[in-house]
Amino acid sequence: MDDPMTPRHIASFDPRTVPDPALAQELQRVQRGIGAATDGASLRQASRDIQALVHRVVEQMPAAELLTRIISTLNDALTQRVIAISSVDTQLDMVRWCWISLGSEGRQEQTLSSDQDNGIVFSGSGPADGLREMLLPLACRINETLDACGFPLCRGQIMASNPQWCLSLDEWRDRFTQWIIEGDPQALLNASIFFDLRPLYGAHSLAHELADWLAVEASENSRFLFQMTANALRREAPLGMLRKFVVEKGGQFAGTIDLKLNGATLFVDAARIYGLACGTRANNTADRLRLAAKSHRLHPSDVDQWINAFYFIQMLRLKNQHRNYTSFTEMHNHVDPNQLEAADRHALLDALRQARTLQNRLALDYPGSSQGI
Repeated sequence: MDDPMTPRHIASFDPRTVPDPALAQELQRVQRGIGAATDGASLRQASRDIQALVHRVVEQMPAAELLTRIISTLNDALTQRVIAISSVDTQLDMVRWCWISLGSEGRQEQTLSSDQDNGIVFSGSGPADGLREMLLPLACRINETLDACGFPLCRGQIMASNPQWCLSLDEWRDRFTQWIIEGDPQALLNASIFFDLRPLYGAHSLAHELADWLAVEASENSRFLFQMTANALRREAPLGMLRKFVVEKGGQFAGTIDLKLNGATLFVDAARIYGLACGTRANNTADRLRLAAKSHRLHPSDVDQWINAFYFIQMLRLKNQHRNYTSFTEMHNHVDPNQLEAADRHALLDALRQARTLQNRLALDYPGSSQGI
């Protein structure tokens, strides 16, 4: 029997297993509030409750892996509730559809500042264009409600309300095939976002079927993996000589390092390639690296170091965003290494060196994809 068209809670953890009993109770309280929301006002209140909770948790919990999964799970629950409420009285009996999350949401690696990256995969009787026209008004309503709940609309329009990303299962296969075959810069950029797809609401089997197909197609196309590697290695760890950082030279954030683009992304991109090469549909960065070790593509001790380095950078991002929030400034991912405490500054140097080591390993596994790092 196919998946029912009802919300399914994709929890990465049981709140009762959180070490701090008070925090576990607070998580359960917020989840109950999300489940009880019935309209726009109560959805927005649930969003505020999530935001207040996660900012308190940042101050208490040093474990970025659990923290980012908590954030993603609460955001999942709110998004599922938004979709359920937005779908009331919507007649879509002719079409099966699944809301998919992409990017950091798909990887369950959301931080305190995330915009929307989502799409729809559908199937039904009749031409795809006609079914798409039925779904787009609902998708637009959902995207707008999520925006009102604090998830900004994607500036790049990677949202389900964009007809480009509301596609039938066959159209998604054709789109991915085109990206894999062409391998041009835009195709590689799309691959870095859409290969992290994860079903969130609806007929999950549609997304699973797409992900299973994609895992086979990508793993069997060495040329595409080579191109993905070459693209990933264009961005280098911001390290200079003699344990020095390479900081931005000008602009609004002169003297800083972008911990997202020049830190976390180095791990995310490499892990995605290893995950695709393993033929797995895993989408979380740490999970992909662990599976690569399990399949003997990487050494477990190296993987442990890379995962620890990745989550140290993620924790710095979360702390930085929290400081922005408490000082009423726009949240961002830029830090001035000279403003860090000595221990964090040294740890950041070590984490970026681990990113460079991971990239070097990637270059060795795909020789010729880089002229050196």
